[in-house]
This record gives sequence, C-alpha cells and structure tokens, in this order.
Amino acid sequence: MQLHTLVPNHPSKAKKRIARGGKRGTYSGRGIKGQKSRSGHRIRPAERDLIIRLPKLRGFKNKSLVLKPLVVNVGDLVALGLVDITRETLIEKGVLRRRRDSVKILGGGELSKPVHVKGISVSKSAKMKIEKAGGSVA
Repeated sequence: MQLHTLVPNHPSKAKKRIARGGKRGTYSGRGIKGQKSRSGHRIRPAERDLIIRLPKLRGFKNKSLVLKPLVVNVGDLVALGLVDITRETLIEKGVLRRRRDSVKILGGGELSKPVHVKGISVSKSAKMKIEKAGGSVA
C-alpha cells in the first residue's frame, strides 16, 4: 500500500446534472408536452406571495422572543409591604423570578404611604400616585 494508490471507501457521488446531453438530456425527466413539462407549473405557496407583496416587511419575525413585561399594580406592592422597590426587592418577595425579567408598575390600587421606585418602568398614572403620596420614581 502506497499513498498514491489510496482511494476513498465511499467516493463522493456526482450531482445529477439534467439537460446537459448524455443520459438525461432532451426532456430531462419531464416527459413530453403538457402543463407539467412547462416552466413555472408548480403552485407557489400563497403565504410567501403575500409576504413578498408587502413592502419592507419581508422575512420571518420570531415574536415569541419579544417578552412582554410583567404587570404589577401599585396597590399590590403596598400590600406586600414594600417601600423601596427595585428588581432585587421584587425577586426577594417572589414577584419576579429572574433579574432579567422585565416588569412595569401600573396605577391600580391606592397608596397610603410613600414608595420609592428605582430602575423599573412606571406608567403615568402610577407615577402620579407615587409622587402624590410623597414617594419618588428614578
């Protein structure tokens, strides 16, 4: 056995080239005449045609990756006994599971004592209620 005599066990199979003369020339496996032998006879998926017709909205958008924020009302946070509200305090109380989870505070419920929110998105109505009760939003 010498290097120049070695051959692969499974030689790579050549791609089937049709309509190039030789074995698969002339009709190239399409038969003779008829609708199926013509070009463009295959029905295209209607969904793809709709996507192509829409300008600048082509392609696939994975909407499952866009996570919606967890919605928490101000009244619920007061019921938990929170004064300084941050991501860490919400994780400690079990409102959030992970640090990267997004959360938004809405203005549902009533505030009796001042609350200080830091690093969390807050709605307009919640911000008004927090500031009216003597709290702050940062």
